[in-house]
Amino acid sequence: MAVRKVKFDRFRAMHDRAGAFVMPNAWDAGSAMILTALGYEAIATTSAGYAFSVGKRDSFAALSRDEVLTNAAAIAAATDLPVSVDLEDGFGPAPETVAETVIMAAERGLVGGAIEDATGDPDDPIHPFGLAVDRIRAAVEAARGRSFLLTARAENFLYGRPDLNDTIARLQAFAEAGADVLYAPGLPDLEAIRTVCREVDRPVNFVMGLSGPNHTVADLSGAGVRRISTGGSFARAALGALIRAGREVLEAGTFTYASDAVPDAEVAAMMSQKRGGGQL
Repeated sequence: MAVRKVKFDRFRAMHDRAGAFVMPNAWDAGSAMILTALGYEAIATTSAGYAFSVGKRDSFAALSRDEVLTNAAAIAAATDLPVSVDLEDGFGPAPETVAETVIMAAERGLVGGAIEDATGDPDDPIHPFGLAVDRIRAAVEAARGRSFLLTARAENFLYGRPDLNDTIARLQAFAEAGADVLYAPGLPDLEAIRTVCREVDRPVNFVMGLSGPNHTVADLSGAGVRRISTGGSFARAALGALIRAGREVLEAGTFTYASDAVPDAEVAAMMSQKRGGGQL
């Protein structure tokens, strides 16, 4: 518990600094150790990356809560960095279920997590405003006293509802309910990102690596973003390298991909011990 509190305090303090920091998303313990060795300060999990690694699609129905939390716990155990878990929709619509999910995440060593307002129903993809707020309020109450930084996500722009006013209203209500960090993936441009950051009073996370404009860390920091995540894009980049190598061998009969492969000794060194900023 003392170690978790140190990680949590360090994680929370990152959001109070000027400028933005990058929190990449790991999909398993090995990728977490590599990202730690590279020098990042905090890590998030990715449900998409984990789903791909176990041969499943990234969808609410594909992964169980126990699967996601077991994988996230393995990631947290593999690094001394703070780890924030992708909790999807909280694994159920009821506020009580969301609260239970947050408690379970904290008990497994995670110091943060994100809850979406998406439903998983393609015909009705976003929870009604009131229920969405109640779910975040329940998550906040569950996180209280557990050294757990709660991120609240407004998913409109990922589900064909490009309503900036409603997105901002949801984020403001999530903040009033007690969320620590706010997150609206899929915002279309820097002006929209700047507007969101201006209209809310909590740190804002933005995800890069999706399709769309290729903003830099400096661009996003200048717009007011405090935290930048990468979603499943690092996992998809790794899969892209695998696909290119596989196609080269199958179609050309050559093995030039090996010249870009990381040496075994370098990977072994990255995984030889836990590393992370600060002493625990």
